[in-house]
Amino acid sequence: MMSSAKLLLVDDDYQVLESMADWLREQGFELDTARTATEAVKACESATYDLALVDVRLGDEDGFDFLRQSLRQWPAMQVLLMTGYGTGDMAVEAIRAGAFDFLTKPLIDEELLMALERALSQRKVLNENSQLKAELDKHYGMGNIVGQDPRMLRVYEMIESIADTRATVLVTGESGTGKSMIARAIHRRSSRSKGPFVEVACGALPENLLESELFGHVAGAFTGATGDKTGKFLQADGGTIFLDEIGTASPAMQVKLLRVLQELSFEAVGGTKTHNVDVRVILATNEDLAKNVADGSFRQDLYYRINVINIELPSLRERVSDVPLLAERFLHETLEDVNREVDGFSDDALGCLRSYNWPGNVRELQNVVERAVLLGKGPVIEVADLPLEVRTGLSTGGSATFTAGQTLKEALEGPERQIILQVLESNGWNRNATADTLGINRTTLYKKMKRLGLEDGAPTH
Repeated sequence: MMSSAKLLLVDDDYQVLESMADWLREQGFELDTARTATEAVKACESATYDLALVDVRLGDEDGFDFLRQSLRQWPAMQVLLMTGYGTGDMAVEAIRAGAFDFLTKPLIDEELLMALERALSQRKVLNENSQLKAELDKHYGMGNIVGQDPRMLRVYEMIESIADTRATVLVTGESGTGKSMIARAIHRRSSRSKGPFVEVACGALPENLLESELFGHVAGAFTGATGDKTGKFLQADGGTIFLDEIGTASPAMQVKLLRVLQELSFEAVGGTKTHNVDVRVILATNEDLAKNVADGSFRQDLYYRINVINIELPSLRERVSDVPLLAERFLHETLEDVNREVDGFSDDALGCLRSYNWPGNVRELQNVVERAVLLGKGPVIEVADLPLEVRTGLSTGGSATFTAGQTLKEALEGPERQIILQVLESNGWNRNATADTLGINRTTLYKKMKRLGLEDGAPTH
């Protein structure tokens, strides 16, 4: 660590400065020197330092002044102050002002090296945290939500406007539309971003376990509860809790959730102590909660409590113009993890992707792209690299639909593919008989089959 660290040494005593500089270089530091705070500032403006070891008394200048300026302009640099006239109060003042450490002259070699090593270790941790935050922003921030469809643009605007409020948010949309990603983006854009983000899949747990998962339990609360457990609401204190599949909550659980949302307080299962938390609550469902309220399966008061702000995510078939953008994003993400070179998609492959109905929405598209990258052989993803259902448009049910962003040719590809497939199957994939049934010549049929990705669709025996 020492050999790669760059240090700025600042002391107005020339002999002390040169002596310490020689010794620190022997320890492996790359080192520059300065005799005044002004010289130190100029050095920092022209180079990047990991550490600065600065004397408090610098003639008419002060090491504390340099410390304050460095915290504003070069916060990644760790500053250690040193003096031959130190007091306990001065040491406390230095630490409170932002110095990493306060050393008293004469400096003992081992003590100085340990202080520098600790400073470098902390700087490494801070750098790793910054990199982790950047990765989180990349994966969960707004930059990872792709789309130029007007519906998605309205979603972006709503996230920006409500992210830093305390209001409860209900995210609705079909399965696979990215509700969890939206919840994380709201958290990352809020002032709570440094706090925890806790996600709970409510539909994945039975009621008795869900209550313990959310609110915790005390030892002996039920069979198998051998110790206390901290619930998700308490874990999310100071941050955000995301309750997915909220429409699956039982009537009893709905009552408990209503109280938490209203009062932000609860008791652990089997406990008597009331816990108060400061959390932002985001909920999601792919069900029609208004319909559930009407049929009595969801409490009306809870519905009004959680539906303060509703973000409705469009299905992928409602934003077909975003399919190529999403496909390219998933292609680049997949290529980061595999040792393959793929330049992109052929026009015919993109046509298939745009024409498919995507019942699994964005999640299904991601899986299709990953599969095509892993199983494809060429430098470009072709129609043949896509799953049969995507190539044949089976999910369209044979009906023609037109979506904003499509051309007429693209809109008609799905039904045309379905009709040809049905006739092929009814004729046992006999192409001559299929051409006769459709009233077209065989050459035209072969061209259409190739364009629509049906040439490799025949079953093998």
